[in-house]
Amino acid sequence: MNLSQARRAAWGSFAGAVVDWYDFLLYGITAALVFNRAFFPQISPTMGTLVAFATFGVGFLFRPLGGVVFGHFGDRLGRKRMLMLTVWMMGLATALIGLLPSFATIGWWAPTLLVILRAIQGFAVGGEWGGAALLSVENAPAGRKAFYSSGVQVGYGVGLLLSTGLVSLVSHLTSDSDFLRWGWRIPFLFSVVLVMFAWWIRSGMVESREFEQQVAQQSGDEKKRTLPVIEALRQHPGAFLLIIALRLCELLTMYIVTTFALNYSTANLGLSRDLFLNIGLLVGGVSCLTIPCFAFMADRFGRRRIYITGALLGAISAFPFFMALESQSTWWILFFSLMLANLAHDMVVCVQQPMFTELFGAHYRYSGAGVGYQVASVVGGGFTPFIAVALVSFSGGSWHGVAIYLTAGCLFSALTAMLMKPSRHQQAGEE
Repeated sequence: MNLSQARRAAWGSFAGAVVDWYDFLLYGITAALVFNRAFFPQISPTMGTLVAFATFGVGFLFRPLGGVVFGHFGDRLGRKRMLMLTVWMMGLATALIGLLPSFATIGWWAPTLLVILRAIQGFAVGGEWGGAALLSVENAPAGRKAFYSSGVQVGYGVGLLLSTGLVSLVSHLTSDSDFLRWGWRIPFLFSVVLVMFAWWIRSGMVESREFEQQVAQQSGDEKKRTLPVIEALRQHPGAFLLIIALRLCELLTMYIVTTFALNYSTANLGLSRDLFLNIGLLVGGVSCLTIPCFAFMADRFGRRRIYITGALLGAISAFPFFMALESQSTWWILFFSLMLANLAHDMVVCVQQPMFTELFGAHYRYSGAGVGYQVASVVGGGFTPFIAVALVSFSGGSWHGVAIYLTAGCLFSALTAMLMKPSRHQQAGEE
């Protein structure tokens, strides 16, 4: 295996992941602080928050479609071409959100265009993960696939760090009224700079060797056969359900800590918005170290061991996290935020790239892993903040329903990992 090629693939996957996750997470942070007032001011504050988080979920609804479309062409034309498109599409949609007039200026056209741009964001990121994961996994040396592909998830942490940091900086430098009027737009426009950087990095990548070998071995009839996503469903129907179950822990822990808790703590507990913005900064920064560290351990000691440990840590930290919020103890809030987002979350995501992609054959892997990953995002992540806000609203302000929701999701993921069998596409010794 060419180590230089493996490193270039890893860096290219990382750079694009930073852009896509910066853009995608920035929307969630801003939805919690601004969109209910800037785009939905004609309804009550609670309903405005619910609608703002519903638009956050719209992006997740379009992620499977992006997985299907980009996965299809990625399996036919190559991983690199699709990754060059996704990074531009995501950056353009994000910059346009930053230029979008508010409800006060153009009325209901404002939320309508916001939803359209959010859908484009979801479509782009839907094609990103599968291609980025595949390029890094398929080019990685045997026995080091989790570590070499961990940059895809580190990109999430850097994207979280950049998005939260820039929002926090602008929030600190502007008044509440200025932040609501124009300050929130600056982080969205900054996406253009990140896109240019990612394009430069990715232009030096080479196509996956495993993909090229697979294409060379296929006959003309095989290349014209069933759509890759249909082939993946036919050959491995249970793999899609496995991915959904295995992603619940990851999605619930991260979005409850970084998105829902930001809104809940400011609206229900009167805590400063800067507290969770700063926690988001810390979580993003720490994940840049913990994810590759846990990935290295997973390559050495086994992926499932690391995954199950993380999921169980998430389950036991759910109720203490909300008890810390209720007590308004900054130290305990910080401690259990790190338990959920940097131990539980990072231990389960560090192994996902090889774990998920190896569930499928190479000639339909982009479609299979990509679509499965994005469908799981809809089921377990896209509407998590919305569901959490609804649970609190229906229970008269109580957090207990959300804590049960988080605990159950983590336990279900842990049980799934315990019961799953090694894939026939997995290389020996890499479980």
